[in-house]
Amino acid sequence: MTKIDQQAHLDALALNGYTVLEHLINAETVASIRHALSPYLQGQHYGRNDFEGESSERVYALLAKAPAVAEIIEHPIIMNLLDRLLPKNYLLSAALAIQVHPGETPQPFHIDDAAGGLPVEQPRPAFGYSTIWAFDDFTATNGATEVVPGSHRWKAGRTPTPDEIHKVEMPAGSVVLFAGTLMHRGGANVSDQSRLAITPQYCLPGLRQIENMVLAVPPDCAKQYSERIQQLLGYSVIEPGFMGYVDGMHPKRLIDEAYRGRKHRADLPPS
Repeated sequence: MTKIDQQAHLDALALNGYTVLEHLINAETVASIRHALSPYLQGQHYGRNDFEGESSERVYALLAKAPAVAEIIEHPIIMNLLDRLLPKNYLLSAALAIQVHPGETPQPFHIDDAAGGLPVEQPRPAFGYSTIWAFDDFTATNGATEVVPGSHRWKAGRTPTPDEIHKVEMPAGSVVLFAGTLMHRGGANVSDQSRLAITPQYCLPGLRQIENMVLAVPPDCAKQYSERIQQLLGYSVIEPGFMGYVDGMHPKRLIDEAYRGRKHRADLPPS
């Protein structure tokens, strides 16, 4: 596994709100995941508005369609960083692929953890962290993600000036990790080539996920995945306590009939 200076990336996240990790997956993995996505990227499902991108294709519910994507969702380096940033049993909030075609315009600037309108003013701690994985080289002209360094510490409503905007240029197989409070957007694609990205996003365990994962990836599908992926989808509970239970029992029982409970005792009813 690639070695990184974890503290340096955590420091960059604290200071700038984002950090780039280059070449975390090799060319073979990039090609394998692209191949798994190819049936869903046939020019049939373009964005429905300026935010989704009318010249961009989006693929949702990825774990129900392309199991190979699990490799980046639970990439150990990203998991190790998130384990330092979020409480135990954090969740996968969204996971989608975005293919930006030539002619696409810039997205509106936004943050990812607006959190459904919770009455918590910015600046505030991040309720989640997002990743954007490059499956083509991200360049200044093909729609590379644009971030506003330091904006995770801004009050809501501030508009960045052009000199505050930074294009995240990185080679295929790389990933940018950023705070859910960081202002960012998909850039304009003024090139003659499309660029593909996948964006898994993670949130606090008590926050509603952006994508309803237990419906998007139903139990029969979730069974195939690792325990870590299952936990990220929502087959977990918040400790201490039991928030997230199903019919008074641990949700893991929906996908594993042999599950005996976190605190199993033979003299107690099933948990």
